[in-house]
Amino acid sequence: MKRFTGVERGVSFLTRMGIGFTISILASLIAGFMERKRKNVAFAHGLTDKPHDTIPMTVFWLVPQYSLHGVAEAFMAVGHLEFLYDQAPESMRSTAAALFWMAIAGGNYMSTLLVTMVHKFSQGADGSNWLPDDNLNKGRLEYFYWIITLLQVLNLVYYLLCVKFYTFKPLEIVHKDQQDHELKLVTHV
Repeated sequence: MKRFTGVERGVSFLTRMGIGFTISILASLIAGFMERKRKNVAFAHGLTDKPHDTIPMTVFWLVPQYSLHGVAEAFMAVGHLEFLYDQAPESMRSTAAALFWMAIAGGNYMSTLLVTMVHKFSQGADGSNWLPDDNLNKGRLEYFYWIITLLQVLNLVYYLLCVKFYTFKPLEIVHKDQQDHELKLVTHV
């Protein structure tokens, strides 16, 4: 990759995070379609009103979305940590890493809040909602996945705006002759 991009690490950490965001969007979109497929199989076999029966569908239908989410997480986590260690002041690297993990925890709490809001605002007159507790076959889990996809697209757009206006931390470049001179000074002392 270094030959193609001209970047020392192959792909810059900002590009790496952008790739992760994009793959995550694709994974959430696929998850919505897989849920639709699962519900169609349940309906075709008369299992819509039998939430505790096993739907005759292989578990391997989950592989695409979970694999993509794993790849996306690898790109994003590595990109984030590279960004923090490269761009944060040296005295704040530990603090920056702690803030990264706190942001992850905050995102998990926001996910819980999102589920709670979907429960509240998707409730119909009959008391059902998109994420029912008793029978997922009658819910609209695919809509929830697509809301997450939409939020991820908005997040990607915001990320791209931030990347466009981001200013990198200036790096000190030590030339070989300066490094050799400093080395000679150290050996003479």
